[in-house]
Amino acid sequence: MPRTFTIAIGSDHAGFKYKELLKAALLADGHSVRDLGTDSEVPCDYPDFIRPVAEAVARGEFERGIVLGGSGNGEAIVANRVKGVRCGLCWNEQVAIWNRAHNDGNCLSMGQRTISEEEALRITRTWLATEFEGGRHIARIRKIDGV
Repeated sequence: MPRTFTIAIGSDHAGFKYKELLKAALLADGHSVRDLGTDSEVPCDYPDFIRPVAEAVARGEFERGIVLGGSGNGEAIVANRVKGVRCGLCWNEQVAIWNRAHNDGNCLSMGQRTISEEEALRITRTWLATEFEGGRHIARIRKIDGV
């Protein structure tokens, strides 16, 4: 049986549709999901919804975070400004595997305008199923974290 996670999820207006899609799929897969907004496609500022996701992950309230926007770029930048967060912008399953296996990524960023719904679901499920490899990657993560 696959492992389940506590997941915080957030998006701006440009990622709202995929946030809703992923939230439903994650709940159906048995994960615990908390939606930190936004609640519509009305234009908004993504840091207002992405930073709370990253901060909740950094505090240990959630094991993983998922952030979405139009491209996912700004969302990843905001999330990575929070100490202890390693957010990767993933546009295919292989990049999602590397984010988890090599960087012990605890936040996933995706762009609704760059991938299909099916790809977003596959990327998310692959990312959640991938374990951190440890080994040679530990020293690199310590450097990322400034340890």
